[in-house]
Amino acid sequence: MTDESELAHDLTAILSDLIAIPSAYPPGDTTEISAYIRARYERAGYSCQTLSRADGVDNVVARTGAGSPQLALNCHIDTVEAGERADWQSAPLEAVLRDGAIYGLGANNCKGSTALHIWLGEEIMRVGGPQRGEIVFTFTGDEERLGPDGMRFLRESGALKPDIMLVGGPTENDLIAEERGVLWLRITATGHAAHGGDPDSGDNAILRMMRVVGHLRAELEPRLATRVSGEKRSTMNIGRMQGGHNVNVVPSACWLEIDRRLLPSEDVEEAFREMAEIIAASGEPAECLDVTFLTGTNGFSPPLDGPGISALAAAIEARRGRPPVFINALAVSEGRYFADDNIEICNFGPGDGATSHAANEHVPLDQMVDAALILRDTVDRLLGL
Repeated sequence: MTDESELAHDLTAILSDLIAIPSAYPPGDTTEISAYIRARYERAGYSCQTLSRADGVDNVVARTGAGSPQLALNCHIDTVEAGERADWQSAPLEAVLRDGAIYGLGANNCKGSTALHIWLGEEIMRVGGPQRGEIVFTFTGDEERLGPDGMRFLRESGALKPDIMLVGGPTENDLIAEERGVLWLRITATGHAAHGGDPDSGDNAILRMMRVVGHLRAELEPRLATRVSGEKRSTMNIGRMQGGHNVNVVPSACWLEIDRRLLPSEDVEEAFREMAEIIAASGEPAECLDVTFLTGTNGFSPPLDGPGISALAAAIEARRGRPPVFINALAVSEGRYFADDNIEICNFGPGDGATSHAANEHVPLDQMVDAALILRDTVDRLLGL
């Protein structure tokens, strides 16, 4: 029987260590925090690798056991920047326990879940390891910029091929089992520069972009309004725009970036083609427009009665005395890179996502204790301890 006060002490100590190690993006350097994590797993008896394909972006893979099923647990270990220091009530890189919660940069997203997974990995070895199958713990960088050098790299390199993936993140110990896809694209419009005092002698790229965006919205937004599944909606956000270089010059170039969120039933490549076709039909000269795919992954919606989600749901109910709530996700997780692999993917962890990326970020300690015991029970149900 786990002593919960001792567990709370252990989790606080691990999270304090993690918060004290800077891993903010930019620059997103995860070498130091990866070394700390790998050292703990190696001491516990895991086979460990540090994998990277970009300087400073280290990813840790720690595994034990063999065979099927392969249960993978993931946390990202990079954070956003702290922002304005004056907005913090305590030092961002110092863990502070206040009013039952641990405060510090990344406490909620995602170092709280990282601390849980470290404790869980050590606990599994304390009781002799899994009786069947394999468990793989992954800790990845490059998440905060949706970059290719974290979990996407691990999948492409074959470092893990899970049957079940549990992604750590702030869900207040409920479940996110469905996630929308994401598509980022850039539109570039070109024109012809001229003196700002004679705008008719030029071809204004910003005005061209305004016409294109007006056409895109008129054509696409009515379609998106019909694409709804429960609380999930298919959406488009115009996130960034830049054009021109001086106010007295007719701009010869303008670019704009769009964030599209897709229902799990939509396909990211089809969504890109749909937008590109609408833009091409805007009436602007084809040679003056370019549409570039920046990044994108499909969403996922696994069966809720599969072995992984069933085990996690049962462990939540056993600990909390009620079935879990399946909540809607606004953001995207590292599980999206396995969306096309026909596996179970679920997000679970302590903390409220609304406090992520904000000053005085924090995670409730009682939720961390609950989550640690829920995860231990889940592993026991799936692999045997």
